[in-house]
This record gives sequence, C-alpha cells and structure tokens, in this order.
Amino acid sequence: MSEVASFVRGTWTIAVYTWREGMRKKILMAILIFSVLVIAGSNFMTSFLTQVTPVGEIDMQAKQMKDLCVTAISIFGVLITIFISASVVPSEVENKVIYTVLSKPVRRFQYLLGKFAGVQLIVILNLILMTALFFVALYLKERIMPTLLLWSTLLTYFEFLIVSAFTFALSCAATSAVLPTIAGLFIYITGNLTEYLKDVFAKSGQTELWIDKMIGYISLGLYQILPNLQNFSLKNQILYLASNDPPRDILLPNLIAYGLLYAVAGYVMAYWIFRRKEM
Repeated sequence: MSEVASFVRGTWTIAVYTWREGMRKKILMAILIFSVLVIAGSNFMTSFLTQVTPVGEIDMQAKQMKDLCVTAISIFGVLITIFISASVVPSEVENKVIYTVLSKPVRRFQYLLGKFAGVQLIVILNLILMTALFFVALYLKERIMPTLLLWSTLLTYFEFLIVSAFTFALSCAATSAVLPTIAGLFIYITGNLTEYLKDVFAKSGQTELWIDKMIGYISLGLYQILPNLQNFSLKNQILYLASNDPPRDILLPNLIAYGLLYAVAGYVMAYWIFRRKEM
C-alpha cells in the first residue's frame, strides 16, 4: 500500500510541476489572454455586427455571440492543447531536466503519466476559465441557465483529450516541439474530416471502376480506425436550441468511453515510444 501511495504522490508531484511550468510559457499565456478577451468582448462585438438589423435583433445577437464564443473556445482551446502537449517532454529533453528526474527513483511510466496528467490539468483549467466567461455572458444575455453549454464543455474536453494524447505520443519521439505541434494540428483537422470518409465510401459504390472501389474501402477502413472528433461537437445544438435544453441525439456515456479509449491508445503509444528512447 505504501508503494502505491508513494507512486501516486510522485506522479502528482510531476503533474503539478508540469502544470506550473506550462502556465509560465509566454505563448500559452498569450493564447489564453486573447481567447479571454474575445469571449469577454463577444457581447459588444455582436452588438456592433447586428446594429443595422433591428428586426429580431436580440435573437440574432445571442446566436452570433454563441457562434463566436463556441468557435473561440474550439480554436484557442485546441491550440493550447496542442502546444502544451507537444512541448512538455521535448523541452525537458532539450534542457536536460529529464536526466535529473529519471536518475532518481522515478520510473519512466511514472514520469510520463505525471507529465500527461499535468498537461490535462492545464487543458482542463483553461477550458473551465473560457467556459465560465461564456457561461456568464450567455446568462446575462438570455437570463436562463445555459446547461447545454456545460454538456458541450464536457464533450469538448474529451475531444481535446484525444488530440492531446496522440500529440503527446508524437512528442515523445521528437527533440523539439515544432514537428509534434504541426502533427497535432494535422490530427485535429483530420479528426474533424473523418465524417467525410463515409461519404467517399458511399460514392464509391456508385461506380464500377476498381480504383474507385479500392479508394472507397480504404476510406471505410480509415473511418473505422480514426477518431471522429465531430461526434463531440454540440455547436449546432447550442446555436439553434434553447440554452437550458438537454443535449439531443447523443449518448454521453458512449462518447465518454469513446474518448477515453482513444486517449488510452494514445498514451500507450506514448509510453511505448518513450520506453524505447535512449537517454
């Protein structure tokens, strides 16, 4: 039991250290501050955009404010996620801090788990801050509790978790954060385009050309393997449903399990790469 407690304390110490070091990064703080300014100023910006359309102005302003804030949280949130996931391990390799840590009685699995947990602390806290500002702005606009936003935030985190896990895995094989950052952006973009692979397969069935059918089956295989990040998006529901409505046409437990499955796969990949890394 004492060994488990020691393992947990050591992992938590590494996670907190990672969180503190990550929050000191100037690029991270710049992205966070800019996102806060956009979300906090969304009410003013939407009022300016709709001042020439007085008919239905309040509803249009609320819709535009929701669109702006949801987009801001998605863009700035994933940038923070990718940047911090891609940089925590390479920065310690570059600064040779990792050699000091691993020279102590800290196993590689524990070190990597602490780093990944620290990344998730940063992602969660930043997401909570941005959502809290959006929550307040939306409540002041509509005077109802925007519970749908809370469900959207939960699913958005699992979307970020998948991107973070695979970006983190790629960073374990890199010596700088540049390539993992680019790869993380590619993962996010690909994950949001996965849904279109199903359309490619459907269209391939309408032709007799073998090359088109082969492309269709490859597309179907990729669709089954790659994470579909569009599953976690409640943007349309936030825009067109009442803010206090429950989410519709989704199974939250299934999506959470789906996100955790890909996150575990990404972390296992990270550990496999990190274990084979010479240090």
